[in-house]
Amino acid sequence: MDYEIFNLGDVILQSGVTLPNAYLAYKTYGKLNEQKDNVVVYPTAFGDQHVQNEWLIGSGMALDPEKYFIIVPNLLGNGLSSSPNNTPHPFDRANFPQVTIYDNVRLQHQLLAEKFGIQKIALVVGWSMGGIQAFQWGASYPEMVERIAPFGGIAKPWPHTYVVLEGVKASLLSAVGFDSSKLNQLTSADMRAVGRVYAGWGLSHAFYREELYHEMGFESLEDFVAGVWENSFMNMDPHNVLSMLWTGQHADISDNPSYNGDFDKALKSIKALACIMPGSTDLFCTADDNEYEAERIPNATFNPIQSLWGHFAGRGINSTDNQFIDDNLKHLLSLSTKV
Repeated sequence: MDYEIFNLGDVILQSGVTLPNAYLAYKTYGKLNEQKDNVVVYPTAFGDQHVQNEWLIGSGMALDPEKYFIIVPNLLGNGLSSSPNNTPHPFDRANFPQVTIYDNVRLQHQLLAEKFGIQKIALVVGWSMGGIQAFQWGASYPEMVERIAPFGGIAKPWPHTYVVLEGVKASLLSAVGFDSSKLNQLTSADMRAVGRVYAGWGLSHAFYREELYHEMGFESLEDFVAGVWENSFMNMDPHNVLSMLWTGQHADISDNPSYNGDFDKALKSIKALACIMPGSTDLFCTADDNEYEAERIPNATFNPIQSLWGHFAGRGINSTDNQFIDDNLKHLLSLSTKV
C-alpha cells in the first residue's frame, strides 16, 4: 500500500446522514517545513486515485517535493477513501450515502489540521473534479488558502455539464432497466457503455478529426475507443462511479450554509490568487463557464490551455499541455500573497 489512511470516525455528511468509520486515503510527497507554510493540496479527480496525479509532481517542476509538502487526498467514492466498494453494510454499494464536494473539502481540512497542524496552504491545485475542490477550498477557507489553480475544472456543474454527466449515468442505469431496486446487480462489465459515452466528451472534435489517437499508439478509432475508454471504465466499480457522478452533479461551491446558493457571492469571497486554466476545446467544463467564474474572483487570471485535447488537456498525457500547466503553476507560486 503506497498511501496512508486518516480515520475520520463517524462523519455527519452535508445530507444529514452519518457515515460510520469514515476515512480518507492520502499520499504525501516531500516534507513539511518548520513554518508549515510549504503546503500544496492536490485533490484527485473523478475516477482517479493519487497515482494519476503524480505526472505533475517531480524534481524541477512547480510541484517539487524538495520545496513543497504535497498532499494528495483521494476523493470519497474513488475506491481508496470511504467508498461504496469498501464500506460495510448497510452503506455498501448502492446504499452508500450522497457525498458532496463540500463534504470532501471539510474532511480534507480535518486531515490537514488534526494530522499535520497546518494553518496555511500555499496552493490548492486540481484537474476536473479536483479543480472543483480547489474552488471549494478557496470559498470554504478564504483566509487559509493563498493560491488556487483549477485546470479543466469548473466551480459548479453548469446546466450542460449536468446533462453530460446525466447521460454518462444513464448509460449505466440502462443496464438494470433504470430500476433503482436492482442497482446492486451492476457489475464492471456494465461500465463498457459508460466508456463509449464518455469517449465523445473527454476529447475534442478536432482531436478525433485529426486522428491524434495515433500519437498514443492506436491504429484505428475503434482500437482507441475500446483500448482507452472501455478499458479504463471497466476497471472501475460501477457503484463508485455512480457515487462520484452524484458528487460531480451536485458540486456547486455555493451550495452550503456559508453561501446558501449565492454562486457569485461564493466566487467573490475567494481571496486566493487564482490561475484558472480551462482546456480551450473542453466540451463540458468549458472555457466560457470558467471565464464567468474568473471574472468574479477578485484575484484571478484566466489562462486557457490552447489545446486540441479537450477535457483531457489536463490529464497529463500531452507534453505541450503539461508544460503549459507546469509553467503557469511556477508563475503562480512565484507571486507574493502578502498585502
